[in-house]
Amino acid sequence: MKLDRHGRWARFSYLHMKYLFFSWLAVFVGSWIVYVEYSSYTERCRGHDCKNSICDKYRKGVIDGTACSSLCEKETLYLEKCFTAKPNSQVYSGNWGDLQGVIKCQMEEAPHYDLGGEMEPRKEAAPVAFNKPTKGTSVEKFREMIISHLKAKVGDQANLADLATQVLSFTDSNKDGQISLPEARSTWALLQLNEFLLALVLQERDHTPKLLGFCGDLYMMEKVPYSPLYGISLPWIVELWIPAGLRRSMEQWFTPSWPHKAKISIGLLELVEDIFHGTYGSFLMCDVRTTTFGYNERYDFKVVDARYIIPEATFQERIRQQRCDVDEDCLYGIDCLTSCDLTKHRCTPEVTRPNLAKVCDTLKNYILRGAPSDLSDELEKQLYACMGLKGSAEQMEIEHSLILNNLKTLLWKKISHTKDS
Repeated sequence: MKLDRHGRWARFSYLHMKYLFFSWLAVFVGSWIVYVEYSSYTERCRGHDCKNSICDKYRKGVIDGTACSSLCEKETLYLEKCFTAKPNSQVYSGNWGDLQGVIKCQMEEAPHYDLGGEMEPRKEAAPVAFNKPTKGTSVEKFREMIISHLKAKVGDQANLADLATQVLSFTDSNKDGQISLPEARSTWALLQLNEFLLALVLQERDHTPKLLGFCGDLYMMEKVPYSPLYGISLPWIVELWIPAGLRRSMEQWFTPSWPHKAKISIGLLELVEDIFHGTYGSFLMCDVRTTTFGYNERYDFKVVDARYIIPEATFQERIRQQRCDVDEDCLYGIDCLTSCDLTKHRCTPEVTRPNLAKVCDTLKNYILRGAPSDLSDELEKQLYACMGLKGSAEQMEIEHSLILNNLKTLLWKKISHTKDS
């Protein structure tokens, strides 16, 4: 159909207006995204404030530690990229001379115990932070404080004295054979954190990154080069636009070869073994998403975020205090759910699924994809048996141990003769 001059002009005007509208919309949305991301960044990422607060206390002689001089005087330890998710727990990549790591710093008063947040004790308010132990406290009295604190955290274990000795050795940051009050106050602040406690408990097992240094409750841990477990981490704004199915496919594209995945999976199963009735009691894994785990260049498994791996004794003590109307009110983190006692409207202390069942759930898609054909059926059978475990591990200790050993043996036999082991 042939258009007249007026028609052609109208058509041009319509297309022109449409182009201008979408151009304006793109600019507006882009600007909004940048603004929101920048606003979110400035609200979350306050590493400069955290460093200033720590260094102010160090210069006043309130705290001390292996990293204080490098952070506050020599400036050879510095914060780089921000990975903070919550403003009161700052997380940055960092450099300390030739060392690369992750720097974590606590800020402000943590919220009172809340099942939606971290299960940490209430922090002291800023003006009185780092006020324990008090001036005049002897080393022996400090040791008693440590043992009492550890007992409250992990339960009355027979070898708490050994763990307290390790803590005291750590406290002597300059290795002069003496423990100063600032050193003791820094260690006491660190002992309140789940991640630090787990690093102490598992320091001989290599599942947690090594602690490189500390100043007050700011600390630096070794970098885990590959995380999350699937090896792909995207900006949150990109995540919003990726369909769940495509995301799962992308995750599989970035996984290591199957023998390497098997080695990483064995490491995760060994972690479950180590924290179930371990040397210093049992721990619960309350966030078993792949984002909390990673691995190094040798494909050794590492815990990237241990904030939600908590002592069972601490969990049970706190969960009993939680009022509830339905079971969902008794959820901590992503994965630690108990039931609601409707006669008392209080949460019961026993989790509905043991650590092993949750780990197998996470490993299913990871380890079955690409599995050798002569192993696939038996591996799938063992994983589904594992995922079906219910109740606390104590109630099914034999079955728990049997499935755990079967899975480890199955994977190990397949890779033990290869260079991947």
